[in-house]
Amino acid sequence: MQRRQFEAYLDKVFHWSARVATMPEGRQSPRLPWKKVWDAVFLGTAVQIPSLHRLEAECQNGVLAERIGALSEDTLRYALQRQDPAEVFALGCEVARRLKRNGVLHSDWARGRLVAAVDGIEICSSYVRCCDACMEREMEHKVEGQMRKDMQYYHRIVAVVLVSSPFPIPLGIRFQKKGESEVACAMALLRELDQQLGRRFLDVVVADALYLQQGFVHAVESLNLEWVISLKENQPELLAEAQRLTLGPAEATLPSAQEDLQLWHAPEVYWPVADRSLRVVKTLRIRELRRVQVIREEGRKKKAKQAVLQESTNYYASNLELGSIPPSFLHELGRSRWRVDTEVFQTLTTQAHLKHPSVHQTCALVVLTMIRVLAYTLGLVFYHRQVVSHARQTPPSFTEMARLLVYLFLSPRVDSS
Repeated sequence: MQRRQFEAYLDKVFHWSARVATMPEGRQSPRLPWKKVWDAVFLGTAVQIPSLHRLEAECQNGVLAERIGALSEDTLRYALQRQDPAEVFALGCEVARRLKRNGVLHSDWARGRLVAAVDGIEICSSYVRCCDACMEREMEHKVEGQMRKDMQYYHRIVAVVLVSSPFPIPLGIRFQKKGESEVACAMALLRELDQQLGRRFLDVVVADALYLQQGFVHAVESLNLEWVISLKENQPELLAEAQRLTLGPAEATLPSAQEDLQLWHAPEVYWPVADRSLRVVKTLRIRELRRVQVIREEGRKKKAKQAVLQESTNYYASNLELGSIPPSFLHELGRSRWRVDTEVFQTLTTQAHLKHPSVHQTCALVVLTMIRVLAYTLGLVFYHRQVVSHARQTPPSFTEMARLLVYLFLSPRVDSS
């Protein structure tokens, strides 16, 4: 690897430095340009620096000292607070358009469709720190060994993430406002992405049962999108009708090395709340797991691994017209939603420090979070398109790549001329 290969890749594919340099400045007569602040936060996230306080130290005497130079925490906070989040959102959409033109978003399993999952996550909470945009709730917690109720302040974001691509790609995030539900926030984000990216950029929206509401379904269909949403007890009448129509033996059994999958298909299930019919697929997954259990032999307790069968039943509602496509495709679409939790949110939390607020000012937190998500996205693109694809041996993990960025891309090389 060559020094600063990550930045060279971004400049070559996305004209990154030039595009960032054109972003408008939110401050009046700044001593340091916005691009310097952006580079510090963006590269700091790429190498997994957890906080602005630590970032200040790394810029002064650490791995970013040569690349960025001295930059105080106060300067970072002040600049982030006065920057327009819409500019960062627009830059993320430009990245998504370039990825589509370069064929990064293509997948075989989704039958040519672009599938996006919608989900929300709580990113920070505190009993002390708050801002004007914080949501509030009364929570019971332990203080000095005693349980008491206090007001907790927190933020939630909703993300739209492509899950049909070889690796999940966040398209955009939006902070949930006071008095706004997660579903309403998701509807607003989808409309904003539609305005920025166009209607041919997404084909299918997948979501959990919370989103199976008449308003959300209508909003998605108004954007000419198909959808697959989990069906659970929050729609009792629809669930009861789906259960009635899927009694009896399974219509298909799809065995594999990991599990046996039984499937039922109901092409028309009446939804009283919305006065319409939906397509529903029911699946029963049977997996054999090896679990440690305590058994008693000759009066002694002994731990041993035993095979245990685990069954799980899922229902998926959809407006998708299958035609010649088998109903198992709806199961694949519904299951793809889990990539948001298991791959995106988990990685953003542990490696991009999404839940570490660093700043708790209204605009600063929004801009910081958007930059972190964008740095994660482009780091993932670089990892799969340059590191994994070019590795002659076993490639490093995504976390190990961040360490290599520290030692090879951002700090002086001993053999550099």
